Amino acid sequence: MTSPCSRSRPEDADRIGARYETKRNIIQPSEFLLGPDRRVLHATYSSGPIGRIAADDVVKLVGFLEARAQARS
Repeated sequence: MTSPCSRSRPEDADRIGARYETKRNIIQPSEFLLGPDRRVLHATYSSGPIGRIAADDVVKLVGFLEARAQARS
């Protein structure tokens, strides 16, 4: 992975707009789909154990975004 990862520091949570949980000293799950230009195409933030994006959902999302881009051009 060439993008930086967090080590569950409050300042990292603030930087990406995620929730930092002081009780367990963790950043709640935050997932990003980046384009080739490193622009955020999709973001998912969770405040608990539910809401993480599954791999098959990422495949569907990429297909949708590609089809939409082709329709616009």
